[in-house]
Amino acid sequence: MMNPQNKSIGMPLLKKIPEPQLSEETLNRIPRSYLKRFLLFPFFEDDSGVRVAISDPANMAPLYDLGKLLLKHVEPYTATEEEINRSINLYFGSATDTAERVIDDLSGEEFENIAEELEEVQDLLDAETEAPIIKLINLILYQAVESRASDIHLEPYEKDMLVRYRIDGVLYERLQPPKKFQSALISRIKIMANLNIAEKRLPQDGRIKIKIANKEVDIRVSIIPTAFGERVVLRLLDKNATIFDLEDIGLVDRNYKLFSRMIRKSHGIILVSGPTGSGKSTSLYAALNKINSPDKNILTIEDPIEYQIKGIGQIQANPKIDLTFARGLRSILRQDPDVIMIGEIRDLETAEIAIQASLTGHLVFSTLHTNDAAGAITRLTDMGIEPFLVSSSILGIMAQRLVRVICPICKVSYKPTRAELEELGLDPDRVKNPVFSHGKGCDQCLETGYHGRTGIYELMVANDNINKLIMQNADSNRIKEKSVQNGMRTLREDGAYKVLQGITTIEEVLRVTQE
Repeated sequence: MMNPQNKSIGMPLLKKIPEPQLSEETLNRIPRSYLKRFLLFPFFEDDSGVRVAISDPANMAPLYDLGKLLLKHVEPYTATEEEINRSINLYFGSATDTAERVIDDLSGEEFENIAEELEEVQDLLDAETEAPIIKLINLILYQAVESRASDIHLEPYEKDMLVRYRIDGVLYERLQPPKKFQSALISRIKIMANLNIAEKRLPQDGRIKIKIANKEVDIRVSIIPTAFGERVVLRLLDKNATIFDLEDIGLVDRNYKLFSRMIRKSHGIILVSGPTGSGKSTSLYAALNKINSPDKNILTIEDPIEYQIKGIGQIQANPKIDLTFARGLRSILRQDPDVIMIGEIRDLETAEIAIQASLTGHLVFSTLHTNDAAGAITRLTDMGIEPFLVSSSILGIMAQRLVRVICPICKVSYKPTRAELEELGLDPDRVKNPVFSHGKGCDQCLETGYHGRTGIYELMVANDNINKLIMQNADSNRIKEKSVQNGMRTLREDGAYKVLQGITTIEEVLRVTQE
């Protein structure tokens, strides 16, 4: 054991704390709360003692206490607070447990007690025996964030329940808690989201703000009643996530040049189209971030505000108090804007105001839910917008999808078959020495073969030829054909290019570009 009077002169500095090599007995003796409180981290043990990293060399008393607890000599090292916190979260306590281990550790009797106490106090926070449920929920959230999940699904079934994470746009099964856990898990989530835990017949929506793995996460909670109990979806928004640069969202060559030129126009409408979860908001934020400057007044109305951009005024739409996109847009027009972003054009009123704004000297960005770029034109006319107003205001429309990127750690290349090339719309006789790639699966990518996502795009420029077709009320197929003749690369073609570049797989492109 060490003397608490020993000073830190000559104490070794650790830039990165190594993975701990400690006995099971030592691990079980050290309370995680003690490490967090005094910012200590034991990382090596042998017969001579224990090596411990400490953030404050001036306060050696906690090391002395740790030595007494372990009955061992303590050899001190220094490390930053950030590095010690990272190591504690990674290797000790809740971070080293798995959700499966917590489930295994809980007995049926404990959950019967919890169920009884819930009936009495209606608050898990008031029940001492519910600590394991808090631990399990925290682990589910922690593992989801560490896995880069965008959503967590808690799904009840007749005899069990299922926890799934959406990672890079695809759902994966991660956990199967016993059915008896269902009530306690969902009640805990309701408490965290300030929802009514007694209400089980109606849908409920809420929000949770929490810090997980040193990340501030905003969680949108949706609960609906189903035949086998309440079903929960948690949407995770990392508040510390950086906004993508326009150069980093997957726009290449012609598409990047045209879109960069388009967003610098002084007036007109630029639309981004695609289904939910196709990255439309990411593209709009990247565009706004690109043109954001002190000489521009940029205002947005969104639902929700996913990222906050310095220098831009952002309004959260709230239909419950009648702050709709249309009403917010009218107010924005009285704020002397140069650039306006509308989260989505959902109705005729919003569309009409957006077009009038673009025709009176404003650059307007918005989104539509259509399958391709040409479909956005017919969607506007179907809403009731006159074709001449559409042709006068539209600068361009960009349809997009997200595809998973091949994991760089386990990426392998192969020679595609003629059938694979033809399936992508490529002529096998014209493509010289084609090479496709895929991921074998590794720890880095959770055995999926993918890590991260990028966009594939279809950018239609509203030139004279296209405007003529719009005025003729042409259907979307004719507009698309003319755009391709003008040089537009379709979603499938942009996807094929990224397959040949080794960015994504043929399976991903075919999955998101069903024709």
